[in-house]
Amino acid sequence: MRRAALTGGIATGKSYCLARFAALGAAVVDADQLAREAVAPGTPGLASVVARFGPTYLGADGSLDRPALGRLVFGDRLARADLEAIIHPEVYRRIGEWFANLPAGTRVAIADIPLLFETGHQHDFEVVIVCACSPAEQLRRLKARDGLAEDAARARLDAQWPIEEKVARANIVIRTDGGFAETDWAVGRAYESVKSDG
Repeated sequence: MRRAALTGGIATGKSYCLARFAALGAAVVDADQLAREAVAPGTPGLASVVARFGPTYLGADGSLDRPALGRLVFGDRLARADLEAIIHPEVYRRIGEWFANLPAGTRVAIADIPLLFETGHQHDFEVVIVCACSPAEQLRRLKARDGLAEDAARARLDAQWPIEEKVARANIVIRTDGGFAETDWAVGRAYESVKSDG
């Protein structure tokens, strides 16, 4: 089995590419989904978040108020580091479990991990695939997708490594500046490359 990580910057098309890899036959997992599960109501993760940040960041239903916490951590580097110290170990534990429990005969398994390089886990994988587009396109997509003002969108971009630094460290790069057809072709080529190297 080839263990691959899919990463890139925020709003570079990772989720779209992950879905395309799944359609081609890869086993896939999304670290963002695992992060949400790690702080679901009743979890130790959520209890740790509340202990650190206070009950202000809980919604009326007892779930984490992600938008409110996001506004805090993207404006406060220390708060963001504290949140990541709670969530990241649990996410990587869950990714390890996912790999271990895949069916025998799985050829390609891809974990979508937005902060792969930032967390220093790139060496856990045989292949690192980076989704990339221009920083200007990232900013445009992020503002349109999340309805963010320019300063809030830039704060989120600034919380990650510059996309070209990730590109420089990738085994495979998928440029998503073009249309869907171009991206689909690039994903198909990447999938065949990962599969054939196994």
